[in-house]
Amino acid sequence: MLISVIIPTFNRPEFTREAVASVKAQTFQDFEIIVVEDPEQKGPAWARNLGVKKAKGKYLAFLDSDDLWDKKKLEKQLKFLADNPQYKICYTNETWIRDGKHLNQMKKHQKYGGWIFDKCLPLCIISASSILLEKQVFDGLGGFDEEFIVCEDYDLWLRMAAKYPIGYLDEKLIVKRGGHADQLSKKYWGMDRFRIKALEKHDYNLVKDELEQKRQIFLKGALKRSGKSGKT
Repeated sequence: MLISVIIPTFNRPEFTREAVASVKAQTFQDFEIIVVEDPEQKGPAWARNLGVKKAKGKYLAFLDSDDLWDKKKLEKQLKFLADNPQYKICYTNETWIRDGKHLNQMKKHQKYGGWIFDKCLPLCIISASSILLEKQVFDGLGGFDEEFIVCEDYDLWLRMAAKYPIGYLDEKLIVKRGGHADQLSKKYWGMDRFRIKALEKHDYNLVKDELEQKRQIFLKGALKRSGKSGKT
């Protein structure tokens, strides 16, 4: 078994069936599929980590239950890694669909390859559904931090990018589908509080500008929620 594909899900039978079908349609077929149902809503970090514990493959791939893969995703990523042995990790570009409509990515969503720690600071440019990495890399990093109910991917990618170069395929090999009511980004307010927690794990001198900016954004949001203007 070369690749373990891990799909976390919660009460999304139709989305999950479609996600699994997009894996089964791959041109590369040496994989296992591990679907992790999260009935207690412990979060995607817990679900993905549980899937990894059961994984037998050399490589790990993650697929969110509301996303889809192009049929050549695994084939093209494996070729990239074989052609570029300096990389143990590879991610791809993506297509965005929200409420059935295609969305254009903004300049701030530009993706990069190589040593990209600084590029990962402003926002999560790596989609979990796009990444393929060696299991030993994931294990060495300690996996997803289960204290993060959201932004767990932002946290792991920062820790990963600080230690490894990350390969990038500028091909839209996944489809991210958004707009549905059960998305975690809609469930939890103040996402920057989790990003702040992730940044605080790193050398302050490397992240200080981004950390201070996110603290200010979070403070303004908290004041707005409390009905205060924040003005003196």
